[in-house]
Amino acid sequence: MSDLVIDNAGVTPGRRRKAITVFITGVIAGGLSGAALGVMWWALAPRVSVVVTPDRVFPENFQPQEYFAANIAFGAIGATAGVLMAIGLVSMRREHLLASLIAALASAVVGTCAMWWVGSHLGFVDLASLEIPESTVVDAPLEVTLPAMFLMWSLGSSLVILIMAIGDFLAQKRRVKNHPA
Repeated sequence: MSDLVIDNAGVTPGRRRKAITVFITGVIAGGLSGAALGVMWWALAPRVSVVVTPDRVFPENFQPQEYFAANIAFGAIGATAGVLMAIGLVSMRREHLLASLIAALASAVVGTCAMWWVGSHLGFVDLASLEIPESTVVDAPLEVTLPAMFLMWSLGSSLVILIMAIGDFLAQKRRVKNHPA
């Protein structure tokens, strides 16, 4: 037998993590997943064809569907990432949803920036300095033309945490109602 005495032998170890650990995990996971999702956005979104002439660059024809599809793809990927990231962060620190919300929003900022930067810089062509003797049609780099699409990751994360907070509130209210003190 060992002479070692365990003071809290009857206490089961909880899954309590410090808020800073959840925050750092959210930022790192947001950056890494944002970079990977930028590649996905680049692969999925259609490109706008532009005509490059020696003196200017302009769209080949009226093509709003390409701009719209690129924006929707960016927003849908971001919203999905926000939902999944929030679920992961809340599972790390379920007992304190405010810490999870802050970590999820930080993750959203870093992830959205990484996704936009990677997606818009893959296959990048500097159209302004492209020197060609006659007009040529090329695919323009991806861009987000609807600024609201940058908020989709944050909205997805916030919605998950709001639903969990409402669920916790209703469960607590039900407990108090069933077991009055």
